Amino acid sequence: MKLLKGIGVSPGVVIGRAFVLDDVALHIPRRHVSEGDLPHQHDRLDAAVAASIDELQTLRDRVAQELDPEAAKILEFHMVLLGDPHFLEPVHARIEQERVPAEWAVTTEIQGMADKFRALDSEAFRSKVSDLLDLDRRLLRHLVGETQSRLKQVEGEVVVIAHDLTPSQTVGLDTNHVKAFVTDAGGRTSHTAIMARSIGIPAIVGLERAMADIFEDDLLVVDGDRGVLIIDPDEPTLAEYTKRIEARRSYELSLVDLAKAPAVTTDGVRINLYGNIEFPFEVELVDRFGGDGVGLYRSEFLFLAHDRDPSEEEQYEAFRDALRMSGAKPLTIRTLDLGSDKYTQRRAEAPERNPALGCRSIRFCLQNLPIFKTQLRAILRASVEGNLRVMFPLVTGPLELRQARMVLNDVMEDLHEEGVPFNRNVPVGIMIEAPSAAIMSHAFAREVDFFSIGTNDLIQYTLAVDRTNERVANLYSAAHPAVLRLIKDCIRSGRRGGIEVSLCGEIASDPDYIMLLIGIGLRNLSLVPSAIPDIKRVIRAVDTRHCELIARKVGSFDSERQVLNFIRDETRKVMPEGYDGRSVEGGVA
Repeated sequence: MKLLKGIGVSPGVVIGRAFVLDDVALHIPRRHVSEGDLPHQHDRLDAAVAASIDELQTLRDRVAQELDPEAAKILEFHMVLLGDPHFLEPVHARIEQERVPAEWAVTTEIQGMADKFRALDSEAFRSKVSDLLDLDRRLLRHLVGETQSRLKQVEGEVVVIAHDLTPSQTVGLDTNHVKAFVTDAGGRTSHTAIMARSIGIPAIVGLERAMADIFEDDLLVVDGDRGVLIIDPDEPTLAEYTKRIEARRSYELSLVDLAKAPAVTTDGVRINLYGNIEFPFEVELVDRFGGDGVGLYRSEFLFLAHDRDPSEEEQYEAFRDALRMSGAKPLTIRTLDLGSDKYTQRRAEAPERNPALGCRSIRFCLQNLPIFKTQLRAILRASVEGNLRVMFPLVTGPLELRQARMVLNDVMEDLHEEGVPFNRNVPVGIMIEAPSAAIMSHAFAREVDFFSIGTNDLIQYTLAVDRTNERVANLYSAAHPAVLRLIKDCIRSGRRGGIEVSLCGEIASDPDYIMLLIGIGLRNLSLVPSAIPDIKRVIRAVDTRHCELIARKVGSFDSERQVLNFIRDETRKVMPEGYDGRSVEGGVA
């Protein structure tokens, strides 16, 4: 028996035989075409794009009818990209300038964009690589054809093993035969992960060694709750998981009606649950899962999709669309958070040796004022469309905040002089991600309208741990007493200053932390939309007095292991049979 740990992205447990999918990437040789053949290559590209859009539209309509709107919106996003001139212009330009066939231009441009996303220090954007590869494969199929995938040869009930799956491959899985899948690549927020949840099968990604360690027809246990894959389980393990499968089935039925139920504790305290998004269409996912609005809209995608910076109009349209879909619910836009990723460093004239501690986030914006002002203009123009809030990332001291607000005020004055309508009273907040900001939170509370505690970076900076470094990732823990003390200080400062405090890190999606967070005074969480019903389950099962007792007990501990064991035990006491828990510690979802 062998156990592998990865990231559980779709819950559930399955016992089944392995079906190893070893799709070989299509090799496209580079060749030159004559100048007279260039119009033909442009026409071939346009025809492939049109055929792909038609194909996606048919698939989207089927998915919307047979599965759910969430998965359909992802396919719609693929259609939008294919219809975006800015996505296709570089491909046409490469055909023209390098005199290459359409298929070479397509795969070179899309693979180049995928490489940029892989280099980013943000899982949210690295997880979009599979979407780009999906489009690459689809276009190439129409341009040069494709051999039949082994996925169409599946018989019986199996667990698919692959290096990675694209969203289209995932949604095309025949769930009569494919009962789960695991991949070596992939991240928690990828569209492939969303598709897995939509089609309702357990999935684990980021296993790294599954393809190397598993052979065809091996017996497997896929534990999507804990992100654990067991190869050749022994009899006691099989018996334990068979029992869990039955208990899990009953638990999942109890979640169905929770999406629209209020997140209120048993003693009547309301907890606001907001969603984290990257794209405008995800606003509808937040609403579908019962969210109270958007607590974090990452605005980097438009900057990362191309080699050029997006125009003010492109940004405005994205923000406007998100606000219109939000209606009266709040939507919080985080201003540009770039600088610590490899892609940005490659574009810099003088790359930094340690960009995570260098010119990133608000520092990057303040040193690149034209980019910053363009984005703020787009945000303010969109502010008349709904309940918009502006949030500055990684502010470390009051001077940075004041400089950012001065730039915001300058942009407001420019728009006023131009007669462009905007909301002059748009709420302004900061993300607390550095220990200095947490320690100075009492001062910040006098100058902003809200806080959002970004625990992912706060943990890294407080504990000096890079969680992407496997040698020290086990030291990355939100349960560390030092981290919890900083979170508690921020909440206390916000309460004294009369401002809203929310938390938007990964622990907001982890049921094991919810009672502790409520107990230390948190009343607003921003999390992955699909996790909202699960978190509501915890909230609706507890009362704040009990949560406060848990927080006081945790305050006496001096190690993260004590904290984790205690809060997990307390969570299991209030959750129904079938809940097995999950952890964001050490890379396991």
